[in-house]
Amino acid sequence: MNSARRPRILVVEDNADLAYGLRNNLEIEGYAVETARDGEEGLQLIGDWLPDLVVLDLSLPRMDGLRVLREMRTSDSRTPVLILTARGEEADKVLGFRSGADDYVTKPFGVLELLARIGALLRRSGSTPDAGPSPWTFGTITVDESRRAVRRGDEEVSLTPKELDLLLALGRRDGRVATRLELMRDVWGHRAAVASRTVDTHIAELRRKLEEDPATPEHILTVHKSGYRLRR
Repeated sequence: MNSARRPRILVVEDNADLAYGLRNNLEIEGYAVETARDGEEGLQLIGDWLPDLVVLDLSLPRMDGLRVLREMRTSDSRTPVLILTARGEEADKVLGFRSGADDYVTKPFGVLELLARIGALLRRSGSTPDAGPSPWTFGTITVDESRRAVRRGDEEVSLTPKELDLLLALGRRDGRVATRLELMRDVWGHRAAVASRTVDTHIAELRRKLEEDPATPEHILTVHKSGYRLRR
């Protein structure tokens, strides 16, 4: 792959707010992104723009997602397709995979999990470098996003998947404040069952595992009446 070329991702989603949010997060990650509001427009862009990966809703106007996928697979068997849909029944997933999908994510979803799945599909298809993002640090902590590993000095720190996703959600904001609502969306997929107290509990665990003195944290900071930020 030409290293100067950003991987192209096409988002086919009729919910304008969701499409905008996906585009914003994907562009932050360094991808080139186009969106389509219906199945016919999506199929047209697949042929004209030649994306490296397609994020495809199933419930689309004018042409549903499964038909888009089947039409696409008649001439393109290699471009990865990630289905992103509210249809979570096992039969729907089986049908999606049989129609040619490479991955299947149900709504609501965690943004960071979705980004990780997209990155894995692109690496598998050879459309993005294998190295992934460089490790980053704060204090004595080193975070390796590609390996999903965290070290404190020379020792590996055991974080749960949600704790790690929460840390990444804070880290990717480069010191800016993340509200509880934003963290709930990025890590838990904005599920109604997830209360803001869950965010607070996970923050407390991150401080316990990563701060020198969890009672007076130096890096994982509370911003009064706003949320949290990571001082790197």
